[in-house]
Amino acid sequence: MNNGNMFPQRLDSPLAYDIAKAMMDGFNRHYRLFRTESSRAKHRFETADWHGQQRAQRERIEFYDLRVKECSTRLEREFKAGDQAMDIWQQVKLHYIGLLVNHHQPELAETFFNSVTTKILHRTHFHNDFIFVRPAVSTEYIENGESEVRPTYRAYYPRLDTLANVLAQIIQDFGLRLEFENVERDTGFVVDAIGVVVTDVKLRANFQIQVLTSLFFRNKGAYIVGKLINGFSEFAFALPILHRKSLPGASDSQPKLVIDAALIGEDDLLMLFSFARAYFMVDMEIPSAYVQFLRSMMPRKPRNEIYSALGLQKQGKTLFYRDFLHHLRHSSDKFRIAPGIKGMVMLVFDLPSFPYVFKVIKDFYPLQKDTTREQIKGKYLLVKQHDRVGRMADTLEYSEVAFPCFRFEDELIEELQKFAPSQLEISDRDEDGQVEVIIKHLYIERRMIPLNIYLQEAFDAGGADPAATGPLALRGREQIERGVVEYGNAIKDLMAANIFPGDMLWKNFGVTRHGKVVFYDYDEIEYITDCNFRVVPCPRTEEEELSGEVWYKVGPKDVFPETFGPFLLGNPAVRKAFMLHHANLLDASFWQSHKERILAGQLLDVFPYERERSFSNLTEINHAY
Repeated sequence: MNNGNMFPQRLDSPLAYDIAKAMMDGFNRHYRLFRTESSRAKHRFETADWHGQQRAQRERIEFYDLRVKECSTRLEREFKAGDQAMDIWQQVKLHYIGLLVNHHQPELAETFFNSVTTKILHRTHFHNDFIFVRPAVSTEYIENGESEVRPTYRAYYPRLDTLANVLAQIIQDFGLRLEFENVERDTGFVVDAIGVVVTDVKLRANFQIQVLTSLFFRNKGAYIVGKLINGFSEFAFALPILHRKSLPGASDSQPKLVIDAALIGEDDLLMLFSFARAYFMVDMEIPSAYVQFLRSMMPRKPRNEIYSALGLQKQGKTLFYRDFLHHLRHSSDKFRIAPGIKGMVMLVFDLPSFPYVFKVIKDFYPLQKDTTREQIKGKYLLVKQHDRVGRMADTLEYSEVAFPCFRFEDELIEELQKFAPSQLEISDRDEDGQVEVIIKHLYIERRMIPLNIYLQEAFDAGGADPAATGPLALRGREQIERGVVEYGNAIKDLMAANIFPGDMLWKNFGVTRHGKVVFYDYDEIEYITDCNFRVVPCPRTEEEELSGEVWYKVGPKDVFPETFGPFLLGNPAVRKAFMLHHANLLDASFWQSHKERILAGQLLDVFPYERERSFSNLTEINHAY
């Protein structure tokens, strides 16, 4: 913990100030570039530069590490920072705190300071006095400064009869340069959707709509995000804006904009901001104010996940780790080997009271796993930078993580020593008599119910027995169908994002609290466009037909979809649901057609809401988006 008595009382070192100022300059450069790239998303949306939007989302993830490296290099070159005495570093932190006064992104600047400091100083040399374990500067009410030109959100005060007009004004205030196809029609749909949820039509004195002043951009969509307040009730909402192609034969070929749906309520917003989706592009002067606003709409969502959803994943990591340390201090259960089928590449453990899993790459793998540690890390980086379309869990990557040894079950320590000895260090007792387990490298993901366990629970309830009767059996059959349908939908969404899962076994997918199936085992993923989808050749001889071995030549990227069945569909109830809804996943031509569309440059749409929610279903003219 921080000990203020260790800090010198005087700030008398010009060198310490110069180092602090250089670090602040490094952060300011980072956030300026981050914000510039985020603000350009509006132009890319207006010009339908979808490939550019995806490329920018991918490249922006690398900004932070590049700026940390730049800043560290400068500090070493100009100040020999790694050779400075510890009292200098103590003064550097105090000077840096002074520079945070009136700063608009103090929490991000603190995280940047931590990243640079820990990169320069060896782990055995820096300690909590040299980094920000807790925030030093409050982020409350930062935007009340007189210099703020654009507020975080705007408030509008409609009457019931002017609600549609006010919604039209909200849209206009964003200044999109493309024309809307029919604003009156779309705002009418939104008013109707609000009316279904907001059943109390009596307007209270405080009736208002609060809307964040920046659009949220991701892939082909732009989202208006806000909340409706009436009396003691608040209703979160998001309005997706999409391009719609002109009618065939129309004189104006320019795409028009439409409001495609109204997402209302916390559950809809949680799906939009899911940890399994790509980060948004949002132009924010004061990110903490955006997080505070969004947290008021989604109180169940951790702040770390909101920061990550806004593209500030390093701040998300910082807050996650603080939450984790807080949880450790207020719990007593032990880390254990995670339930379920053990992986061949990853060693997975968890803390039962904490809703995340910890994944360590093993040191060696079975013969059928032709891979390396660096290749596996590359797959996880691919997922981090790729559009996860709501079907691939985001991961937090950490190095040199210390855990209290007494919180580990003996079986878990033995498992780590057996399968990942290079990743494990057990420290000597410190001055407090504590021993630490240090994991050199790990990934952390949201915990989900493994799909194989989810289906097994349904089997145990009698769902797999067509002769079984009673409410448990009925719920079991419904659960089987729901799980299988969602599994197929997940694979098809991944296909649209140019991702082939590789290992498609049920155990590699999880079920979220909203019932969505999400993929989380990345060591065998490939781009669809890199795969060769084939039909199993017909046997040429009786010996080949009766052979228990594969007798035909198989290339390293060859995939035979018809062979998925024996591994996935052994249970009759599962097979029935799968063949009813997703039989085309066993057809090589189905996969090949998706590959060809992607190679032709098409970006297929994957929406963060069911297509039945689209207003296009309500219009007489229902044409392609």
